[in-house]
Amino acid sequence: MSDPANVRDSRNIGQQQRRHQREEFRTAVRALLMTPLMTPAHEDFLAVRRQADVLRDWFARETGWPLQIEQEGARLYKRPAELSATMRGLPEYDRRRYVLLCLACAVLERAEPQITLRLLGERLLQFAAEPALISLGFAFTLGTHYERRELVAICRTLLDIGVLQRVAGDEDAFIQTGGDQADALYDVQRRTLASLLAAVRGPSTWRPEDAPVTLDARLSALVSEHVADSDEGRRTALRHQLARRLLDDPVIYIETLDVEARAYFVNQRGAMSARLCEAAGLVAEHRAEGLALVDETCVLTDVAMPAEGTDAHATLLVAEYLASGLRQQNAHDVGAASPSVGYSEHDVISFLRDAKIKYGRYWRKSAREAGAERELANIAIERLEKLQLIVRSADGICPLPAIARFGIGEADIRDLREAQRSPIAIANQLGLV
Repeated sequence: MSDPANVRDSRNIGQQQRRHQREEFRTAVRALLMTPLMTPAHEDFLAVRRQADVLRDWFARETGWPLQIEQEGARLYKRPAELSATMRGLPEYDRRRYVLLCLACAVLERAEPQITLRLLGERLLQFAAEPALISLGFAFTLGTHYERRELVAICRTLLDIGVLQRVAGDEDAFIQTGGDQADALYDVQRRTLASLLAAVRGPSTWRPEDAPVTLDARLSALVSEHVADSDEGRRTALRHQLARRLLDDPVIYIETLDVEARAYFVNQRGAMSARLCEAAGLVAEHRAEGLALVDETCVLTDVAMPAEGTDAHATLLVAEYLASGLRQQNAHDVGAASPSVGYSEHDVISFLRDAKIKYGRYWRKSAREAGAERELANIAIERLEKLQLIVRSADGICPLPAIARFGIGEADIRDLREAQRSPIAIANQLGLV
């Protein structure tokens, strides 16, 4: 007969192993969502390697995103569900900088295993001189301090991604001297470079005469995926599209879905959100207007809210201001199909000008200067738009339903310095109580 104590120990060990597997799988999912192009230097890469098979199956089933995991790195080919979203992308990148990034990658594709910053710039100049780019008004000469700073910004992006690894040198000195007295040397990681593009079809596979003309058509052609002509194929495509939005976007509003997607979403959102939350460690917030998957650790986001700092505090104040207006509108228009409350940028600026009187002593010095509320307003509006808490148009700013979660009411400010001077605090410090 077996010893009951040994049986219990075996069960406990088995439970601990299963719990460890679940926790490691969740860690790997979260890591890939935040770093879809991962190198072995990433702290969670070993967990991704160990969970490779389960991760491939899960992403393929839930999102349709291919996952490639090798000894040299991991690549989750995240393809957006909504190409029209204008708030995605690398921070501080505009269209010009994206062009420079693409040109730099083209240079590196043809480069030796090592390259210097100066040589990268020189070869990029040759690509930038293409007549097709010049005809569109693009120009890059490296002759100015600003253009050298742009090149360095591109290199640092490639360093962060893992396409380049710095061997020696100083980018800041290159900006000042233009490469005459300072330079930097990099190793080119070709496997990472080859995995950079997440398109279904590479742009070089089109003949010039067959290539899509407009930007929207090109983006659609790059990520267009085959959908089986069957009911099951269409349901799978809908599930993938909605799961991608739930994992990528702050919130899904039902009114943004077409008729077919809306019907599927209303019927399946409970089961779908449960699966995604279990795998990624998220919390589902179900509302009549839609669904949000919230990360309570504020890690799985490009724009954290709430957060520390003056800009983040101003954004939270603006969110509360807009949410209170939306709440009053809802109370006034009970049963209305959709709130019509709207604000102008001037309203937000005026609100922050008043808020500066009350909260300014907690803000950085530059934010307390005259006229600084205009910059704070622009930052707050941009952050709220990225979080899909407002819609900004030519008519003004309209708060969206999810902003109601930030309607926390009047803040209670407590001065810790005054509290520390209280008699009880002094007695505590002296050990009398």
